[in-house]
Amino acid sequence: MATIYRKTAKGHSEIETRTHRLSPRLRSALIMIDGRRSDDDVRKLIPQQADETLRLLDEQGFIEIIGITQDAPTNAVAPPRAAEAEPPKAPPPAAPALPVRDFEATRAQAVRLFTDMVGPMAETLAIKMERARSPDELRTLLQTAQRIIGNTRGGQAAADYGTRFLDSPRG
Repeated sequence: MATIYRKTAKGHSEIETRTHRLSPRLRSALIMIDGRRSDDDVRKLIPQQADETLRLLDEQGFIEIIGITQDAPTNAVAPPRAAEAEPPKAPPPAAPALPVRDFEATRAQAVRLFTDMVGPMAETLAIKMERARSPDELRTLLQTAQRIIGNTRGGQAAADYGTRFLDSPRG
């Protein structure tokens, strides 16, 4: 059975303000908690002491359980994790001029894939991407994310990310 965690208000506050001064290991793990990944998926992203890390975040009130599933969850909207597969060659369209719901979904997908590909180094830009209020504002941040992916994962990964989130036809 897989457990799904999400950040509590205290967890979100810690990401934004660093009030509780979490250790880098706990902070990095907290960043990976998104309300979609199972505990097994999160454990794979935490390099050391994954069980203890999740336990501490839960005990200290930074995360909470939101569900338990029979099998590891699959999220049809989310892109595959970079560690398991390369970004898709034929991405679904995600035009910058989208209705609000589509804009929010695209923004969430872009943030998640960026975080999966870059890891904890993605934190600052990922927060800015999550706060983007318009397609134009997000587009500028996506271009920065694409450059960072190119520096960390190589040109092909950057090109795939750009194709998925920047090169879509405008609607």
